[in-house]
Amino acid sequence: MAVTVESDYEFATAGGTRLRMDLYRAPQRDAPLVLYVHGGGWRSGDRADARAERLAPMAACGVTVASVDYRLVPAAVFPDQVHDLKGAVRWLRTHGPRLGLRSDRIGIWGASAGAYLGSLLALTPGDDRFEGRVGGNLEQSSDVQAVVHWFGQADLLSSGSRSGVEAQLLTFAFEAGLLGVRSVAEAAERARDLSLLTRVSPQAPPFLIAHGDRDHVVAAAEGRALHDALSRGGADTQFMLLGGAGHEGPEFHRPATLAMTAAWLRDKLATD
Repeated sequence: MAVTVESDYEFATAGGTRLRMDLYRAPQRDAPLVLYVHGGGWRSGDRADARAERLAPMAACGVTVASVDYRLVPAAVFPDQVHDLKGAVRWLRTHGPRLGLRSDRIGIWGASAGAYLGSLLALTPGDDRFEGRVGGNLEQSSDVQAVVHWFGQADLLSSGSRSGVEAQLLTFAFEAGLLGVRSVAEAAERARDLSLLTRVSPQAPPFLIAHGDRDHVVAAAEGRALHDALSRGGADTQFMLLGGAGHEGPEFHRPATLAMTAAWLRDKLATD
């Protein structure tokens, strides 16, 4: 049995943008379901990113992947991006049974900027500021039951604070762009409020956090800080540091890395 791909499910229209998802179905009929959120500094990328290296192989490991688009800056204003993702979770819960998906327990898996968004979604259950109304299906829960956070930001203020030389080398102020300012220092209080570190609790879903020790775009300290905060808060968390891996490094696509991630998702999303 092979992975099958179904493209262009439209789950919402928001701000004049049609939002779609692609399904990478695992061969197993009872496979767990994870929503994938692409990276790109919140300003680029789409749901097809890394489909051959990441999404289809994950499905081959026994986890069905729903890869989604979300609105990008500067056209979209935060928290539009989180509203889009919560709308996607609600859509999956509404239409999952018809599509033959296990949608009672859903995981979220994000890379880079997508990891931050997915984690913020997971840590804001029932928060009206982040829920939004994108796609409707408001009778459904947008909660998720497991989070895979790959090399993403944990604190916008710390990750967006760079020296003059660093700013020249990394020309896009990603975190500032998400907040609609020139530098995160201009919105320091808001950036602190949106830190994942301040939103952890014993009720947080399980987290699997992975980072490369040679990541020069988002420091591995961001992933470690999130893991430590979750651990202190009493949440279920696991941290994996990949030796020699940079940002979006090929080490994340190794069969062993994907198989371990899939096994973790299958365990956390198992039904009684």
